[in-house]
Amino acid sequence: MRRQVAALLWRAVLAAVLVCGIGLLPWLARTDPARTVLKARSAERDATPEVLAAVRAQLGLDAGPAHLLGQWLSGLWRGDAGRSWISGSEVMPDVLRALGASLLLMTVALLAAALTAALVCARTLHLGARRRLGGRRAAGTGSAVLAALPEFLLASVLATVVAVQWGWLPALGWYGPRWTVLPALALGLPAGAVLGRLLDDLLPGAFAEPWARSATARGIPGRRVARQAVRRCLPALLPNLGLFVVGLTGGAVAVEQVFDIPGLGRTTLQAALAQDLPVLQAGTLALVLLAALVTPACRLAARLLTGPALRDGALSTLHRQPPPARRVQPFAHGAVLATVVVLGLARDPLALDTAQRLQPPSLTHPFGTDALGRDMLARVGHGAFDTLLLALGISAATLCIGVLLGLVPRLSGALVDTVNAVPPVLAALLVTAAVGSGTTTPALAVTAVAWTALAAHTSALLLQERATQHLAATKGLGAGRRYLLWRHLLPAVLPPVVRHALLRLPGIALALASLGFLGLGAQPPSPEWGLLLAENQPYAERAPWAVLAPAAALALLGALSVTAAGGPGRPGRERGRGRGTRGASGPERPEGLEGPASAGKPDGTQDGDRLVEAR
Repeated sequence: MRRQVAALLWRAVLAAVLVCGIGLLPWLARTDPARTVLKARSAERDATPEVLAAVRAQLGLDAGPAHLLGQWLSGLWRGDAGRSWISGSEVMPDVLRALGASLLLMTVALLAAALTAALVCARTLHLGARRRLGGRRAAGTGSAVLAALPEFLLASVLATVVAVQWGWLPALGWYGPRWTVLPALALGLPAGAVLGRLLDDLLPGAFAEPWARSATARGIPGRRVARQAVRRCLPALLPNLGLFVVGLTGGAVAVEQVFDIPGLGRTTLQAALAQDLPVLQAGTLALVLLAALVTPACRLAARLLTGPALRDGALSTLHRQPPPARRVQPFAHGAVLATVVVLGLARDPLALDTAQRLQPPSLTHPFGTDALGRDMLARVGHGAFDTLLLALGISAATLCIGVLLGLVPRLSGALVDTVNAVPPVLAALLVTAAVGSGTTTPALAVTAVAWTALAAHTSALLLQERATQHLAATKGLGAGRRYLLWRHLLPAVLPPVVRHALLRLPGIALALASLGFLGLGAQPPSPEWGLLLAENQPYAERAPWAVLAPAAALALLGALSVTAAGGPGRPGRERGRGRGTRGASGPERPEGLEGPASAGKPDGTQDGDRLVEAR
């Protein structure tokens, strides 16, 4: 009971700190909120001292941020979140309408993500149900490319092709179920690719567990075995699914802008840029409350799916030693990417030729030209260094932070939920207010929020691994906590989390580019890849090559990251285990510890069974 009370208090403290930080945002950023509000109300009106004084008196800014925050909090108990500083309308009804639109969009997007994840895992499920996985690796190039595609690019392509050119579905507005299909696909396809990769990473271990082998030997249909394998892997995936629910609700800003959807992400973006504090505070609080409901529900579902085995330590590890990595694919992807960079470096990325605006690919310009006549091959090649080096550095930092905090889930659980509920734009503004605007601000802003998914993944895998039979047997042999951490837990948790981090590498590059719209990230004429996408997006219909060039580079980066990291190990013939090593389900005998030789068979199998199975 004390743990639950402490967790609730910790979550409440984090939410209070976040809301108070938002309330102090204009003063922390050392900007005049009256000037920002006046500009948002009427950009043509002059900001004279008399006009600014009238705005301050109307909003009560002279009383200070503490008075404004206390007044806003006192109204929450009555269901009153104040009035918008821009429109003057009541905040609560507007935020609830925006939340309803975002929740509906998120629900349909999750359905699209589930279908996409099923397609990504279809081959592994088909082979596992028939005991034909052998030493194969997970096929991952297609899903890695799909996961690397930016959401706003998918939204633009779907709106242009499916809605405008083909006329199958509406492109703009929010008037009924037909208006949810295209934005849900734009959000659900990349999210489903990421979730499918994570699930496909765990399935081989589930198919290699004793229950799966016994079920196959007893003639149970392969479909039932496959369904149970998915159920076995879901507990390690559900915490990340909870993060996706909150992220798709409040972070779908680009898709909501493209399709003109009055969602919560768009509402909070407009409020953050205009410093409309009542709307911004209410929208953020709604996301925090949503995270407080969704994440515990996902964790409870994970515990219910696992059952008593989690409490009794009766699980088998899903970690498998991978076979020798295939080097053909990463070398091929790396060679193509290196060739593009080398050829681009030989050209001038800033040379203007207005007579060659938006020219298609040719021998002179293999990737075509942009709206100013600049060579796209040169810009992609020169932008590789800024994009790759900064994205790699941020990915390494988020991996370290995510793993370290994921190892202490009691501390990081509520922190992950709260940070994940913060819209990326608001995170950037808070970081800017804290450390100021500079060259390191975009990297700090992305790092501040990008570690949450890795921490949740680490905690989920750690919870499963701590309940395994071989770990309980190793404890019985006298192993200490440090020994278990370095020789059992980290080797089982790190490989899938590292692959998860590499899968998100292109997304890190795109997150950096999105901050350029706020004046915090790369600015023109920088050839940074994400900025190239943003600059050329308005010309996607007329000159698609200007968008496809940086998008293809990002997709190639995602494919290279995933194939270079390798896939999950496939169960094959078991090899002999020497002293100080651990098999798939047996405990490792710590050096210097004595114990019976038979203590390493917690899964209930005997040597004779293993010999028969090996034959």
